[in-house]
Amino acid sequence: MKDTGNTEPTSAELGALGHAIRRALELAESHDDRAPIVAAVLIGDEVVAWGDNEVHVDKDPSRHAEIVAMAHAAGDRPEGGLKGATVITTLQPCEMCLGAMGMAGIERVVFAAGRDAVKEGYFAYPGLFLADFMQAARHPIEFLGPVMEADVLRLYAPSGQD
Repeated sequence: MKDTGNTEPTSAELGALGHAIRRALELAESHDDRAPIVAAVLIGDEVVAWGDNEVHVDKDPSRHAEIVAMAHAAGDRPEGGLKGATVITTLQPCEMCLGAMGMAGIERVVFAAGRDAVKEGYFAYPGLFLADFMQAARHPIEFLGPVMEADVLRLYAPSGQD
């Protein structure tokens, strides 16, 4: 696990996260079948793909926003892959998404709402935390979060919390 104590999100990452948060709030207000979780993949400072959570739309439990964004990005960059890319997401990635990120070569993750502040239902393994997962990873993934948590927390916090 990399020490992220002095690392700050870049202006491109903050811009993408702000856009993702606005999109998540729009999804929540639209009351369609999409969970209000949005992700993006950045190569350098450029957003190369976006993804909304499509689990309920496609009846596919693997269609988390991060997976959707990575699939779009990988499809557009078959020779370059995702090695060295950054994932931006409105919610701390779950264990499945972290595994996919590690396999894809993602090197950085910036997330808004952190696990400690959200409903436990977003995570399948209560005893497995981000720090544990990152220590076991084959290559280091730098993570920054929570970032801009107050802007999105109402979407994911347990009832009665903001």
